[in-house]
Amino acid sequence: MTSDNTDKKTIKASGKVYLVGAGPGDPGLITLRGKYLLERAEVVVYDYLANKKLLRHAPLTATLIYVGKKGGGLHAFTQEGINQMLIGHGKAGRMVVRLKGGDPFIFGRGAEEIEALVAEGIPFEVVPGVTSATAAATYAGIPITHRGYTASVAFVTGHEDPAKKKSNIRWDKLATGAGTIVIYMGIKNLPIITKKLIDNGRDPQTPVAVVRWASTPQQHSVVGTLETITEVVHKADIKPPALIVVGEVVRLRETIDWYEKRPLFGKHVVVTRTREQASELVALLEEHGADCLEYSTIHIEPVDDYQVFDRELARIGSYQWLLFTSLNAVTYFFKRLYDLGLDARSLGGPRIAAVGKTTGDELLKYGIRVDLIPEKFTGEGLAESLIAAGVEGGRVLIPRALKAREILPEMLEGAGAQVTVAPVYQNVPPQGRKEQLREQLAAAEIDLLTFTSSSTVTNFLTMVDAASPEELHRLLDKVAIAAIGPITAKTVAQSGLKVDIQPERYTIADMVDAIVDYYNNQADSAG
Repeated sequence: MTSDNTDKKTIKASGKVYLVGAGPGDPGLITLRGKYLLERAEVVVYDYLANKKLLRHAPLTATLIYVGKKGGGLHAFTQEGINQMLIGHGKAGRMVVRLKGGDPFIFGRGAEEIEALVAEGIPFEVVPGVTSATAAATYAGIPITHRGYTASVAFVTGHEDPAKKKSNIRWDKLATGAGTIVIYMGIKNLPIITKKLIDNGRDPQTPVAVVRWASTPQQHSVVGTLETITEVVHKADIKPPALIVVGEVVRLRETIDWYEKRPLFGKHVVVTRTREQASELVALLEEHGADCLEYSTIHIEPVDDYQVFDRELARIGSYQWLLFTSLNAVTYFFKRLYDLGLDARSLGGPRIAAVGKTTGDELLKYGIRVDLIPEKFTGEGLAESLIAAGVEGGRVLIPRALKAREILPEMLEGAGAQVTVAPVYQNVPPQGRKEQLREQLAAAEIDLLTFTSSSTVTNFLTMVDAASPEELHRLLDKVAIAAIGPITAKTVAQSGLKVDIQPERYTIADMVDAIVDYYNNQADSAG
């Protein structure tokens, strides 16, 4: 019998190597089995085509080893070196995940690695992945089979082992033998490939698509014919990694193309929320095609001293209202509550209010249904709603950040309430990545900044570290700015910058909708 409470990190295989297909690039396309193994890995060996976002699934204690390409196209390890590495960790009794782009057994040298493990008696398992061929076609709006066009497809490498004396690809059979031909690693040899297909009977006017970085925000697709595609690729500066799709099904791209038509496709968006809180915003932006660059401007930590909070919690029954003004306030309030051996049953007495719907929904996860949410999701809106409800002479407790805007307690005190502020967390500017951010701004590689609080604005400006207002404006000259609400927007304006996007309702979902509307309107104007 096993316990339902078994910690997933304690479950592990011993001395076994798992070849896991990482999929074509989109981290959401990894299999559930692959994710399960990553979450339990002791060693992760990953290559150039495996999305690094997948490494977030690995335990913090896991050893991460990159074996892909270095600068200049050189490989960090030879294939023999990788084989020996897997053998070494396997013999040491470790659970190893070998994370390979696409599918391990489709032009991925997975079989060679397994053969090396078998020779040394190392246990192994292979987990299939979504292969780049099907993903590239699908994300380019091309069905590789269609009963109105073709019922056959062939996968071919455009880069055979250079040690082979002659090609084992029968171009005379392949050229007309398969309705759709998908060619891996063929960009460098594209002129040779198209010539072989034409010389062996394929119509020069056969449609061809080339898809670079399939299923990622960097995806770029071009279309031509066998006769023209080499020139099209040259003009578009398409470089590896890219796949080539040959066949009449390419004509369907005009009808089915969906991925590259999303409203935020190709937009590079900076998300300034904490990593813990960024997931909803990132997910919604990526759903619309954005490439999210996570530059957390806030690091949340517990306060050094909980004396005020502990004292007031002990007499919580004397309060009429308990107010939550952020998700962090909820998280750290309950963290301290649990650390003291208490739970939600200890909160009997005061009515509970939240600054907005998102904070109210977060409280519901702890079994707390709020009594009041203001129409305007701001500190002022919350104060106005409470004053309208009658707070004169009442006691109000506000667990919040160590440093925060004072407008809420000041308005309530002005209305005759007795307000106690109890710090439960503090905002600390994170360190690092400043140079990378400045480089991307200077190179005009950022389209949009998103700010979800005043502190994200001030900390972002600290991170940019502009020498003057003129330099700041130069760096942000062509960058749009989205602010979640009027308070955040006011902080942006006080910094001398202009807010381009602000939702009517101050939620993450409404902010993303406003961003989509902004870019749709731009597209309509350009059209």
